[in-house]
Amino acid sequence: MGRSLKKAPFIDANLLEKITRLNAQSGTDSAKLEIIQTWSRSSTILPIMLGLTFNVYNGHIFLPVFVTDQMVGHKLGEFSPTRTYRSHNKTDNKKGKR
Repeated sequence: MGRSLKKAPFIDANLLEKITRLNAQSGTDSAKLEIIQTWSRSSTILPIMLGLTFNVYNGHIFLPVFVTDQMVGHKLGEFSPTRTYRSHNKTDNKKGKR
């Protein structure tokens, strides 16, 4: 279930402050190259985040997430998976048995 339409989209206050500070100095080339490190997986991606790169913590490591226009409205945690899939190993135990 999504957030109520009466409320604004959730974004962590510290994260929003970092984004506005980075967008204020957007005239420099280093502003777009800076990576914002965050633990806030529940923050919604807003249009002011376009073109920025975030290091989102997945419980083990920080994964880089480059924000594009199709990501607006989603959460940062959706692009940083927390579980690693290890394929089902097919072992051939039938050789020794008859």
